[in-house]
Amino acid sequence: MDIKAPVFPESINDGEVATWHVEPGERVSRDQVLVDIETDKVVLEVVAPADGAVTEIVKKVGDVVTSEELLARFEEGAGSVAQANPSSTEANPEESRAADEGEAVSRPASPSARKLAKESGISLASISGSGKGGLVTKDDVLREVADAQDIGQKASGASSIEALEASPVVQNGADRIERRVPMTRLRATIAKRMVEAQQTAAMLTTFNEVDMTGIMELRAQYKDAFQAAHNGTRLGFMSFFVRASTEALKRFPAVNASIDQNDIVYHGYQDIGVAVSSDRGLVVPVIRDADSLSLAEIEDQIRIYGEKARDGKLSIDEMTGGTFTISNGGVFGSLLSTPILNPPQTAVLGMHKIQERPVALNGEVVIRPMMYLALSYDHRLIDGQEAVRFLVTIKDFLEEPARILLDI
Repeated sequence: MDIKAPVFPESINDGEVATWHVEPGERVSRDQVLVDIETDKVVLEVVAPADGAVTEIVKKVGDVVTSEELLARFEEGAGSVAQANPSSTEANPEESRAADEGEAVSRPASPSARKLAKESGISLASISGSGKGGLVTKDDVLREVADAQDIGQKASGASSIEALEASPVVQNGADRIERRVPMTRLRATIAKRMVEAQQTAAMLTTFNEVDMTGIMELRAQYKDAFQAAHNGTRLGFMSFFVRASTEALKRFPAVNASIDQNDIVYHGYQDIGVAVSSDRGLVVPVIRDADSLSLAEIEDQIRIYGEKARDGKLSIDEMTGGTFTISNGGVFGSLLSTPILNPPQTAVLGMHKIQERPVALNGEVVIRPMMYLALSYDHRLIDGQEAVRFLVTIKDFLEEPARILLDI
C-alpha cells in the first residue's frame, strides 16, 4: 500500500520531509510514527497504517511534498531488516542480530527525542522515559548524552554541540570552526513574518511597571488549596495576565482589532495567543474565548500547549487566529524588551522577570517585587493615549487582582 502525505489545510501549500524514523524493511507496528513532515506552522506525523514494514522510501529528507503526495510504499505483515537488505545481513550477521535485538526492546519516544538519539548515537532502549506512559523525551536523551560525555564515551575533545549535531563542518585554521545548516521551514517563516511586521506596521512600544506583591501574596496563600481543588493544576502568573488582558481588551476594543487592507475588523471575542519557546522556534498557540475561562482552565490550557510545543504536537488549528498575544521573556531572565507584533494583530504584551527594587510608597522607600511591562502596538490603528491607558488598565488589574473577580 502507498504511504501518502496528509491533507494540508488551505493555509499551507506544501511541506518538507524532516525525519524518517524507520529504515526500509524495518518492522513497525500499527500507528507507529514513520516520518515527520515539517510545514510553515507545525510538524505533521505520518503513522503506519498496520503492522508491517516500509519497503521503499520515495521522498527523502529535505524533499518538498504536497497534500497526499506519495512518500513511501508499505507492505502489511512484512518485517525485518534482513528482508529489505539480505546482502548486508550476510556480510555482517552480528550487526543484523543487534538491530533485531534493539528493535525488540525499543521504547516509545517523541520525534525530537528519536532524532536527537539518532544524531548522538544513543540507543533509545537504554533510556528510561520520564514522559507519560514511559515516553522518552528530548530531555531524557540530553541527560543520557551528558552522562555519556562525562564518562568518556564521546570522542575526546568534542564539544556538546559537535556531539549533538551531524551537520557539515568547515574548518578554517586550527581553532576557527564554522558549521552550516539549512534553516528549517518554521524558522524561515518566523523570520519572514517578523520582518513583514516591522515593514508593514507603524510599530511603537510603551512601557510601564507593575507591583507583583498582590498576586504573589495571593498565590502564596491559596496555591495549595488551588492545586487540591483543581486536580493538581498549579496556580501560575500567566493566568492572571491572560484574565487581566481580556478585561482590558473589553474596555479598549481597538487593541483587540485587526487591519484587513482598508478595513478595521473589531473582534467580539478575546482569543489570547501565548508565545511558547520550542526546539523548533517560537510558536503561538491560542487560548480560545479566554474571557469565559477560569484561572484553572487557563493554566491547564497553557500547560497542555507547553507540553505539545516541546513534543512537536501542536496542531494548525491550535495556532491559527488569535486577537492578542502575550510573550513572557521573563522566564529566560529578560528584564526589558520590545516585543514584535504578530500580524494581523495590532498589539502584543511583553512580560519580564520579577525583580525586587526600591520604590516610593506613601512617602517611604520600600522593597517590592516589580515587573516591567511592554506593549507594542500598531500606531495606524491605536493612538498613543489609548495604548498607554490600556497598559495602565492591565497594571491596575494585576496590582489589585480582586478587581478581576469583581469586574471593576
